[in-house]
Amino acid sequence: MSFVEYSEIIQEGDVIIIFLGHESMMPIKVQSGAQTQTRYGVIRHSSDLIGQRFGSKVTCSKGGWVYVLHPTPELWTVNLPHRTQILYTTDIANITLLLDLKPGSVVCESGTGSGSLSHSILRTIAPTGHLHTVEFHAQRAEKAVQEFKEHKVSHLVTVRNQDVCKDGFNITGIADAVFLDIPSPWEAITHAKSAMKRKGEIRTLDSLLDHGFEEICTLEVLLRVHDVRTVTLPLPDFGPEEDSADIPNTGNTSVICRTATPPREMAGHTGYLTFATKPRD
Repeated sequence: MSFVEYSEIIQEGDVIIIFLGHESMMPIKVQSGAQTQTRYGVIRHSSDLIGQRFGSKVTCSKGGWVYVLHPTPELWTVNLPHRTQILYTTDIANITLLLDLKPGSVVCESGTGSGSLSHSILRTIAPTGHLHTVEFHAQRAEKAVQEFKEHKVSHLVTVRNQDVCKDGFNITGIADAVFLDIPSPWEAITHAKSAMKRKGEIRTLDSLLDHGFEEICTLEVLLRVHDVRTVTLPLPDFGPEEDSADIPNTGNTSVICRTATPPREMAGHTGYLTFATKPRD
């Protein structure tokens, strides 16, 4: 199992997603002899998981069943253990697009946090790209290193535990893009500019103009999912038409149709995203 390469069969040591429903999932690490308790009963790793195909329907000890899914960055985002506030898929998709990330890209990120964005970047830049990610908090950096190893993507990422505002990324002139998700991003602009190639993309605002950045824009991404349902609508009675006076009244005074309605509540944004382009020297 790898977050950037698909596997068919579940093996010991894999991280998998237990799917109980759209609003109920959990990540687990498969270990021989271990058990996982769910509301449908116990899942025994040795007999129920190891050797099974990803996507299989597994029956639990109480007779209920779950699906076992291959992990993806999107599934990890909604199931990961939160060490910080995270970016979600709607924002991540726009970041990936506007930074023009692709296989082979070299990317700098700070801070690593819970690794939500990191996993999506790694899948996008694999198999030949590299992510240089900086985390100020030592325990979060250590946990990120551990997760990248378990998810078999450690060859694509370098994690540094340091203050990016003071120490930068420890690279010069090789990054295609830089993403800063830190409390004071303007303090890291000089290091970000130094890390980048002659032309590249970067996120944040205030000091960008002072450093000569161009094409600065800020956007907010909001996702509004409409509910599709069946409704019965009454038909107004306009009286008989002139050319249908002899047609009997069937008594059908309503019509059934499908419609979409906006949600009564919706989640707000996860952040304001600012992008700018580094000009050629």
